[in-house]
Amino acid sequence: MTLARRGAAAVVCGLIAVTTVAPTAMAEPTGSGRVADAPTLAARDLGASPSLAFYGMQGLQSLTIPVPPGLRPAAVTADVELPVNLFIGSISVIQDDRTISRVDLPSVDRAPVSLPLTGAEVRDNALTVQIRTNLVPPQGYCAYDTTDPLQLVNVAVAFDGVERAPSAIADFLPPVLQRVTLFLPARPTMTESDAAVRMAAAVVAHYGAQPVRVDVVRLDGDAPLGQGQPLERQIVIRESGRRGMKLLGDDGVPSLEIAGSGEDLTNQIRLVTGSDVARLALTSSAIPGPLDARTVSAANSTTLRDLGQSGAVATSLTRPRVDIDVDQTRIGRPANRIRVNLKGSYTPLPQNLNGQIVVTANDEPVDRWAVEANGVIDRWVDVPDRLLSRNTELGVMIDATGTTGQCGESLPLTLTIDGDTTVTSEPADPPIPPGFQSIPQAFLPRLQVGITDDAFDDTARAVTIISGVQRLSAQPIDTAVVTLRDAIASQTPAVLIAADEWTDDSVTLPVQTERRAGRDAVVLEGTSEAGVRESVTLDPDLPIGSLQTVRTGDRTVLVATSNEAPAQLDSLLTWLNDDPRRWQRLSGAAVLSAPDREPFTVPAAPQAASTPSTQQDDSLDCWLVGAGVLIAAVAVGGLAWLRGRRTS
Repeated sequence: MTLARRGAAAVVCGLIAVTTVAPTAMAEPTGSGRVADAPTLAARDLGASPSLAFYGMQGLQSLTIPVPPGLRPAAVTADVELPVNLFIGSISVIQDDRTISRVDLPSVDRAPVSLPLTGAEVRDNALTVQIRTNLVPPQGYCAYDTTDPLQLVNVAVAFDGVERAPSAIADFLPPVLQRVTLFLPARPTMTESDAAVRMAAAVVAHYGAQPVRVDVVRLDGDAPLGQGQPLERQIVIRESGRRGMKLLGDDGVPSLEIAGSGEDLTNQIRLVTGSDVARLALTSSAIPGPLDARTVSAANSTTLRDLGQSGAVATSLTRPRVDIDVDQTRIGRPANRIRVNLKGSYTPLPQNLNGQIVVTANDEPVDRWAVEANGVIDRWVDVPDRLLSRNTELGVMIDATGTTGQCGESLPLTLTIDGDTTVTSEPADPPIPPGFQSIPQAFLPRLQVGITDDAFDDTARAVTIISGVQRLSAQPIDTAVVTLRDAIASQTPAVLIAADEWTDDSVTLPVQTERRAGRDAVVLEGTSEAGVRESVTLDPDLPIGSLQTVRTGDRTVLVATSNEAPAQLDSLLTWLNDDPRRWQRLSGAAVLSAPDREPFTVPAAPQAASTPSTQQDDSLDCWLVGAGVLIAAVAVGGLAWLRGRRTS
């Protein structure tokens, strides 16, 4: 260990006092979970892509597999989608220039394949291998078609062995986790609710691409917690004068109790989910001292490397393409006026080819220029605000044309974009785009969560919402649970939970219901030239749950509410939680749920232009007409109506 690491360890050890928790008169809940026994896990559950594409005669993809202690990766399984005009081929698994296994490609499409991993080395609870394809086309054909790769779909990993149950707090969270159950008292205090929401955000941020589900369950007195399923963990959160963490249960996977008050509970959570400090909690009980929260400051200028991309390389016969992800959550705030100083190189074109470099933003061309003999890329590209999304995909492609000759007579082209490529931006107020696509970057770095006196149910709703929002962010979100009134009055971005109904006039929702003559009426404001509010009355009354985004002042808020139908709001949150990809797909100003209907979204009103113009008025009129049509559709279908707010 170096002197620097020894010094750091000494400091951290000073913060953590390992103790035996003193016995108390209060009985402790106990619970244990089952260990995983030779499971087969889908690549998506491991945080990896469920499909791998291989282009050209030789394709190469890297695959990293997290490995729980006690398990051994046995094989990668998948279904093979063959390219057209393929004669024969093989797939190899390679680690450190050593071939682990090689199998022939099946002769029919969509056939299963198994790639053995026996002999591959697991390092730091993870296995990284390269998968290489070698294709042989029929005589006269070249397998370089960029639109027709060989693909492995439904990728999964089969494991051998039995998972080793954690015996220390440092090992409590495994490399692969599918579910966390948080146990709270039936009437949680504000401190306990805050700790549960913080834990949910921290766990989801800790596991990144793994779709970890976080649930909240009532702690039934001193009753056992029940047996958790494999690759699940149970955590008891309780405000108490007894300070510290302890593993509960003797058989199988233990549960974890987190106890303390105020900042103590926050420090327990940071210890469990931290990457460095947690490794030192090597016993079944521990008490952490003050631990700093990790925050990342937004910058107007950064690089691809700072945005999590070391660079990109592609090889093809005539049209190599690389993709760059400009993620506003990695920038750390809503951004506009994004400019990218592309730096890189490409293979100079031979005399029989000519071409251009094309740059696209979300598949729409934004710049192009002729290739040059030196093969150097150093060019500023502006990304129009109208093409921005939460994650804006920039594509850089060499579009070459000419005579390539017979198969093998022309060498492929290589395109490289360096990690030193600069990305500049300015803060966007209001965010671009509006609505759900502005979340979570508009929530960074700190977010308040406002709850009512219905503390347990609102905490469960908050955990679901924060888990979904955090899953969209490349950076951790620092949360704080406060009363709904305080969150409304604050200037901090917030999630506001009013499950029964929304009654605060200081925040005008895009979708709103009013009681008229004993019926629910849904109103659209400013739909006519005279400014008359249009509405549809629901008969019979229809329960509606909604999540709605609002820009109020200089902050963005997300409101969870209903028309006196909290169960319908819970149904909407359950629907979102059942498939984490649904959060990613949300757009518009609001998402609504009605009984026996698929939830649907409401378009966001267009952003106001800096100067009035006929084009802007026409755009707004079109939006209002569309909203009127939507009212009619909702009325005919028996669904709730939505009200769109006209921005100034």
